[in-house]
Amino acid sequence: MSELVYFCGTMDCGKSTLALQIEHNRSARGLQGLIFTRSDRAGAGVLSSRLGLSTKAVEATDDLDFYGYVVGHLSGGGRADYVIADEAQFFTPEQVDQLARVVDDLELDVYAFGIATDFRTRLFPGSQRLVELADRIEVLQVEALCWCGARATHNARTVDGRMVVEGAQVVVGDVNHSRGEVGYEVLCRRHHIRRMTAASARAAALSPDVLPVEQH
Repeated sequence: MSELVYFCGTMDCGKSTLALQIEHNRSARGLQGLIFTRSDRAGAGVLSSRLGLSTKAVEATDDLDFYGYVVGHLSGGGRADYVIADEAQFFTPEQVDQLARVVDDLELDVYAFGIATDFRTRLFPGSQRLVELADRIEVLQVEALCWCGARATHNARTVDGRMVVEGAQVVVGDVNHSRGEVGYEVLCRRHHIRRMTAASARAAALSPDVLPVEQH
């Protein structure tokens, strides 16, 4: 029985690495897949991992019809045993509906990978639709860590190491960024709420937190 599976987690938890591993395992068994991605850090038409692995992919722009693309590929004599869709948080809800139709009508497994929430802790529209439609949701077990050593659960957008909470939902950046550029950092909920990044924590030279004491 074909499935729509959504693999989700924070940045830097190995989503793209797992997508590439699934592709490798299936291609090694003689299966052929269609690979899609959107706004990968390595550029258009590439699915890449921070470990240095990459493969060619179809760039999923807003006007791409996943179902129409797969049907056209099969009708033209191409083969597709499964579909991999990385950076799925950037897909439109309609595109997620198309992926579900690939599963239901064409009986192909679809493996989607993405970040659930943005830097404001709001669900991406694509991720929200995947949560609503997926046959199975897998939270990745490779735990990204906050600078404090706790499990990172939230994504933060930074400029010069300072966390920002306003702006467009989608601005392409990376966890490895140069000074002055838009970057991203994973934080635990405690430090996300406090807007405390690794850079701001070092700059402030904070002492250990203490409980607030009221003065009488």
